Amino acid sequence: MKSNSGAILGLMLLTGLLAAPSVCAQDAAPQSCEVPDYLLSTESSLPKVADAVKDGRPLDILVVGSRSSTINSSEASAYPARFQAIMKEKLPALAVNVSVELQAKKTAEEVAGGMAKLIEDRKPTLVIWQTGTVDAMRSVDPDEFRSAVDEGVAAMQKAGADVVLINLQYSPRTETMTSAPPYLDNMRVVAQQHDIPLFDRFAIMQQWNDSGDFDLFSAVHGAELAKRVHDCLGRALSKFVIGAAHLGPAQQN
Repeated sequence: MKSNSGAILGLMLLTGLLAAPSVCAQDAAPQSCEVPDYLLSTESSLPKVADAVKDGRPLDILVVGSRSSTINSSEASAYPARFQAIMKEKLPALAVNVSVELQAKKTAEEVAGGMAKLIEDRKPTLVIWQTGTVDAMRSVDPDEFRSAVDEGVAAMQKAGADVVLINLQYSPRTETMTSAPPYLDNMRVVAQQHDIPLFDRFAIMQQWNDSGDFDLFSAVHGAELAKRVHDCLGRALSKFVIGAAHLGPAQQN
């Protein structure tokens, strides 16, 4: 296993951009942040989420993530909080509870080892596991990464939870310094093997950058950009989960 210091620095800068406040934050009009339908559809389903909604039971969702799942200056603006708020709007008759388990600076292997106990303790209906960025930063062997994600997903499913995987952030500033495709591909393989949905954060953020919705190359927009990106991610994730659970209009607001 080798380390790429340039890639690590670049990805740390991106994480800071989308996770921390900045004195250089600039005001800007809200972006459309539309996502093509093909990026928000999946052939895999979330049966336990569907059953909870059908039975009127609380929908307990656990986000297992890294620093990029937070905004230090405003946790209410981070994508898990925005996801919860939008899910509550869509499912007003249901108690929707989203909690976050931060696993900062941990590889998939380090997180997977404690996944069974975490699910046993928290008993979520759905686990959203955001992973891959730290492994890419550290140039973890892709096969080892795949094995770790496979182990973690298997543990969550055995514990009785639905699972959604979220892959790496997209960063045009680090494309030449780190190789994301092996980690993206291996997460896709694991998702297919376990028949679970994969929320393609990388492709979604790349779409926003390429379409001009967000300038993810710039380092000067700080917290304001982070809030807008997180809000859009929360909206996209809610649509993705509702679609994967096959919740029809009668079950939504």
